Amino acid sequence: MKIRKKQLCLLFGIILILVLSSCGSDASSSSNKSSTGGGGTTGAKTHLSIMVGGLSKQIYLPNMLTKQLGYFDQEGLDVTLIDEASGQSSEDSVLAGQVDAGSGSYNHTIELQAAGKQMECVVQLDIAPGEAEMVSAKEAGSIKSVKDLKGKNLGVTELGSGTQTLTIALLHNVGIAQSEAHFLPVGAGDTFIAAMQQGRIDAGMTTEPTISRLLSSGVGKVLTDLRTPQSTQTALNGSYPFICLFMKNDYVNSHKDVTQKLVNAYVKTLKWIHTHSAEEIADKMPTDYYAGNKTLYVTALKSQLAIFSPDGNMPSDGPQSVYNIEKETNQAVQGKQIDLKGTFTNEFTSKAN
Repeated sequence: MKIRKKQLCLLFGIILILVLSSCGSDASSSSNKSSTGGGGTTGAKTHLSIMVGGLSKQIYLPNMLTKQLGYFDQEGLDVTLIDEASGQSSEDSVLAGQVDAGSGSYNHTIELQAAGKQMECVVQLDIAPGEAEMVSAKEAGSIKSVKDLKGKNLGVTELGSGTQTLTIALLHNVGIAQSEAHFLPVGAGDTFIAAMQQGRIDAGMTTEPTISRLLSSGVGKVLTDLRTPQSTQTALNGSYPFICLFMKNDYVNSHKDVTQKLVNAYVKTLKWIHTHSAEEIADKMPTDYYAGNKTLYVTALKSQLAIFSPDGNMPSDGPQSVYNIEKETNQAVQGKQIDLKGTFTNEFTSKAN
């Protein structure tokens, strides 16, 4: 009888330990769930991949700067930035579901809707292109205005990219058809400079710090400047919001909490940019972005700080202005019904601000 009583006590003890262990596991699991996501939390972070059309280009600067400042982490996001040649590549990767978001030119969202695909800008990073049509110093004597680009070899980062769209818009404004120029994809930075030095392109659309490198070396000269909102307004007869962060509409609608955290991080960065000097901004960037000359990098940044949005909102006249250019220059958009409200949203930036 005593042996049986000891066995029962032992069995009861084991059952009690198992019950308490189960309760502890549930409590731990509940605790882990409550600490996942959100700014300032310590649990597992939401992973996102973002493809950027040229991380070292200054027009894309808010992407890496947001990571460097730790704002993604503050929002409970583990973000991987993937470097690509142009915004065109970013767009393709977002559509294919290879990445969660892309950073490229806003006009891509209009072109995609014309093709029956839905993608929207969730935060506007640049309110002007931050680009310039550069002419080779060797050709500067004969190319003195956009009208002189007819029949010339013109460099763009990639065919179908925002740089090609901008070039076509400039040509259209002076009566030159797209077919009356020859476009060559030459990238940016060293590859663009080499193409101009070797005479493969007579002129081309590029960004900072490539612009300043061409100027300082004497290889190229500015033909048309799009590095401020004011000069852009003059050259294109309207505003032209350029680099943004875009995502597929259905992803945004089904992941509003994640999208909000992402936009919060970018808006913090845009506000940080407008309260710090070009030198302070440059100090936060990876040193290889300077292309061996930090002073030149800072000078280039000073020349175009005004392109960065102060709050991430889409400018009120921006979508219509960009659409007007697309209607005039892009056959794929002509004759198509475009709902501009489906190409961007200020829902998340309004809350972030």
